[in-house]
Amino acid sequence: MAKAATSVHPSDGVAAFLGTIDPARRADCEALVRIMRKATKADPVMWGRSIVAFGTYHYKYASGREGDCALASFSPRKKDITIYLVDGVEAHADALARLGSPACGKGCVYLTSLDGIDLRVLEGVIAASVRSLRRQDAANRRSAP
Repeated sequence: MAKAATSVHPSDGVAAFLGTIDPARRADCEALVRIMRKATKADPVMWGRSIVAFGTYHYKYASGREGDCALASFSPRKKDITIYLVDGVEAHADALARLGSPACGKGCVYLTSLDGIDLRVLEGVIAASVRSLRRQDAANRRSAP
C-alpha cells in the first residue's frame, strides 16, 4: 500500500534545526532568518545539515563550470555564526568595518553573537550581497545558449 504524500514546508526543517541550538544563540539565528528572509523574499531551507539558506542564484565561471548557490545563508558553528557572502567580503568592507571589523574570510563573516552589532548595517550588507548576486544571475541567464 502506498503511503500518502505529506506536504512539508521547507522551513519546517529549519525550525527543527534551530530548535537544537542553545537558546542564547538561537535568538541570533532567528534574527538572521528574519533579515535574510526580508532580503531575499524567500523562505529558509536547510542546505546540508547545518546551513540555513535563502533563495538561489545561478553562477557561471569562465571555465564553463556552473551551478546554483544560495543567495544568502548562515550556519551556527561551535565558536561563532558564519554568514556567507558569496559575492565576497571585499565588496562590503566599508559596511563591515562599521560592524566593528568582525573576523572575515574571503566569503564569510564570523560573528560570536549579534550583541552590539548594528543590525541595520548587517541587513544592508546582506541586502547588497543579494542584489549583487541577482544581477550576476540575470547576466548569466542572458548569456546562456
